[in-house]
Amino acid sequence: MAIKEDVEDGTQSGIRDPLVGEQKDNLVQATKGHPWMVYFSTFVAVWGSYEFGTCVGYSSPTQDAITRDLGLSLAEYSLFGSILSFGAMVGAITSGPIADFIGRKGAMRVSSVFCVGGWLMIYFAEGPLPLDIARIATGYGMGVFSYVVPVFIAEIAPKELRGTLTTLNQFMIVSGVSVSFIIGNVLSWRTLALTGIIPSAILLLGLFFIPESPRWLAKRGRQKDFVAALQILRGKDTDVSEEAEEIQDYITTLEKLPKSSLLELFHRRYLRSLTIGIGLMICQQLGGINGVCFYVSSIFDQAGFSPAIGTISYACLQVVVTGLGAVFIDKAGRKPLLLLSASGLVAGCIFAAVAFYLKVHEVGVAAVPALAVTGVLVYIGSFSIGMGAIPWVLMSEIFPVNIKGVAGSVATLTNWFGSWLCSYTFNFLISWSSYGTFILYAGINGLAILFIIVVVPETKGKSLEQLQAAINS
Repeated sequence: MAIKEDVEDGTQSGIRDPLVGEQKDNLVQATKGHPWMVYFSTFVAVWGSYEFGTCVGYSSPTQDAITRDLGLSLAEYSLFGSILSFGAMVGAITSGPIADFIGRKGAMRVSSVFCVGGWLMIYFAEGPLPLDIARIATGYGMGVFSYVVPVFIAEIAPKELRGTLTTLNQFMIVSGVSVSFIIGNVLSWRTLALTGIIPSAILLLGLFFIPESPRWLAKRGRQKDFVAALQILRGKDTDVSEEAEEIQDYITTLEKLPKSSLLELFHRRYLRSLTIGIGLMICQQLGGINGVCFYVSSIFDQAGFSPAIGTISYACLQVVVTGLGAVFIDKAGRKPLLLLSASGLVAGCIFAAVAFYLKVHEVGVAAVPALAVTGVLVYIGSFSIGMGAIPWVLMSEIFPVNIKGVAGSVATLTNWFGSWLCSYTFNFLISWSSYGTFILYAGINGLAILFIIVVVPETKGKSLEQLQAAINS
């Protein structure tokens, strides 16, 4: 169907975006046709991912200083660290509806405000209660970011760049974690909290200079703004009529379907996409990543390897390998990288299991440190190349726009619940059997390989409308 130029310009939505609404003409004059607008928009959005990483990375280097300065018990600090996941679960539940109601940019603004408020509360905190409230606030913002950033990038990117650009979400997360860990060893815990405001400030400023997601605008019936935003992203000399028509036709088809609800997700039409999204989040989290990530220093220490050297190696490796994954995802494809990643996770777990088996049975003890560090580094390298980023990439691709909010919230909530479950049970599992823990994780990652082979499709090189129609037909 043709795009009508005289359709109501979006006032029925009740929300005017300053970039694609009344200030649209000024923006078009300033930045219309800029060939790097997709890259710039992605650059702005992934500061939300970096903020995510700073939230995750804050608690590890600050534990001793905060407990000493505020007189916290181990239990009080443990609550401060773990309550982040509960805030993120609430953020996950509300992220989809918020992003659907006020737009992808609006959701990122809300997340940023929660994070800034949380960091300021940590900076001024004088006891455990303000710390916990602040941690919930930053967790909430982190939970929303974990959904809306990859969705926004996937919706603005051309199909040949979508995988690479969406993977930058994970790259910035691990960068935020690593930088927080490193500078947290030289800055006070209050100063480190102030540095957490910086990515949100950059994001809030940058959002004034980028367009809203064209697909969200089309869904809201804002045809003029939708075409204008798409033209800005693709360049002034690019003919966007074919892409605009494909998006609009797909939106029109979806509008004929029932309104999205939680029960609607379990309709046979959407069952496959829901299975893929939730299944990959379960595979990602129950394979042991947060147990290894949160307690990596303890793992190295128990294996007789320097925790400082091991942790720095871990942090650097995950940044480098995540960057490589971003380079290769649109060349190698999602599914091959997922299979490579899951296979490496199995291998890393086996190395670690052998190391702790030898230690427990006092056989070949001299080889234990080398085997353990090899296992952990193979594990994190393998996770970073695929299983860390690609489930989020696929989640942003497979859900039709009419259920993306609800389905994305369910998938993100599943991820955060799995994150909490893995980190909570890790110490109990290690106390039960150090090598048995890694054998268990190896088994779960083995099942993940089977799931990927049987259920997960390849989405490389297809438009969102094409692959969603294929999966949900």
